[in-house]
Amino acid sequence: MKPLVAITGASSGIGAATAKLFSEKGYPLLLMARRLERMEEPCYPESICKKVDVRNVEEIRAAVNEAQEKFGPVDCMINNAGVGCLDDPWTQSLEEWERMVDINIKGVMNGIHVVLPGMVERKGGTIINISSLAGRKPFARHMAYCGTKFAVHGITETLRLEVAKFNVRAIVIAPASTETEIISHTSNEKYRNDWKENAGDLLDPLDVAASIAYAYEQPQRVCVREIVICPTTQPD
Repeated sequence: MKPLVAITGASSGIGAATAKLFSEKGYPLLLMARRLERMEEPCYPESICKKVDVRNVEEIRAAVNEAQEKFGPVDCMINNAGVGCLDDPWTQSLEEWERMVDINIKGVMNGIHVVLPGMVERKGGTIINISSLAGRKPFARHMAYCGTKFAVHGITETLRLEVAKFNVRAIVIAPASTETEIISHTSNEKYRNDWKENAGDLLDPLDVAASIAYAYEQPQRVCVREIVICPTTQPD
C-alpha cells in the first residue's frame, strides 16, 4: 500500500481536486475540512473523512491519530485550508484580519505541529504548504491576505532549513487565482464582483493538484522547494 496523505481544506477547490487526483493514484487519504458531507460524497476508497477546523490543533491531532492507526504514518501533509477576504485596509474589519491569520497561518502551523515530530523520528516525510502568488508579491485590497501568505512562505523556508538534516521535505506551492470558492469569503460585495469581472484566466484546481503531486512524487532525496503556477496568459 502507498503511504498516507493528509489534506486540509479537502471539501472544495484545490483540496478537493488534490484528493481526487491522489485517490486515483492509489494513495490512502485523510481528508479534513469543516464540511464533512462534501468530502464523503465522492466515496474515495481507502479514505477517512473528518470534520476538522484547522484552528483547533486537537481536532487535527485526533483525525491524524485515527488515520494513522488504519493506514500507517502520515507521509505527506498538505496544509491547504485557507480563506481570502479582500477589502481596503482602512475599512476591513479586525474580525476578517483575525480569521485570515487564524486559518491561513495558525492552521498551517497546527498541521505542521501534529505531523512533524513523527517525520523527524522516522527521518522522512513531506510537508506541502499551499500559499499563493499573493505570498510573493503585493496586490491591492489584499493587505492581510498577502501578509498571511508571505508568512506561509517564510514558515516553509525556515522549516526546510531546520528539518533538511532529518530527510524531511518542506515545499510551498504558490498558485495564482484559481477557480475556487475563495472569493466568496469576501464580504465587500463591490470588490467581490470587481474581482469576478476582472480576474481574467483562472487556473483549474486540478492544475494545482498536478503540481502538488509532481513535487511529492519526486524521490525523497529530491526537494522541489517551491512551485509558482500561473495561467500562461498572466504576464505578471
